[in-house]
Amino acid sequence: MEINVFKFLKVSIVALALTVPAVAMAQGKIAVVNLQEAILQTDAAQQRLNEVRGQDDYQADKAEFDKLKKEFDELVKKFQKDAAVMSQEQQLAARQKLANKQSDLEHVTGKLQQAEQGAGQALLQELSPKVQEVLRDLITTEGIGLLLQQSSVIHADAGYSITAKVTDKLNQLPTQ
Repeated sequence: MEINVFKFLKVSIVALALTVPAVAMAQGKIAVVNLQEAILQTDAAQQRLNEVRGQDDYQADKAEFDKLKKEFDELVKKFQKDAAVMSQEQQLAARQKLANKQSDLEHVTGKLQQAEQGAGQALLQELSPKVQEVLRDLITTEGIGLLLQQSSVIHADAGYSITAKVTDKLNQLPTQ
């Protein structure tokens, strides 16, 4: 009797193992995509970003950032070297100077990021119809039954991502 139950369980598990992939295949593949990354990795996005980085305002902000970063790093190094022999007032003044320099650095960093993000947002809006077209094509050709935005997924192995495929297809589309 125990042998029959064991045999029945074994046959049931094998049958279940064979039907689960069939059910999954009938419903289609599951995939994830990071649309923002897909768009920002395109040749057009890289070109647009290079254009933004080549503008005079951006170049001036970048030069200011580099100068402030160098000054900040030198202040940190000097403070670390001299902190042991500094009085309380000197340490407080040095910390205040570091905080001011860091604040200036953060302000310039924000300006640089804002310029890049503005170009990125404009590109996202511009390419939105093309992205929808590419996604429809990939869903059909890849047999995708469920497509999720990568940011809303807790975990997905890299094999589930179609982000690179979206980028490749966007690069293949004719430019306007």
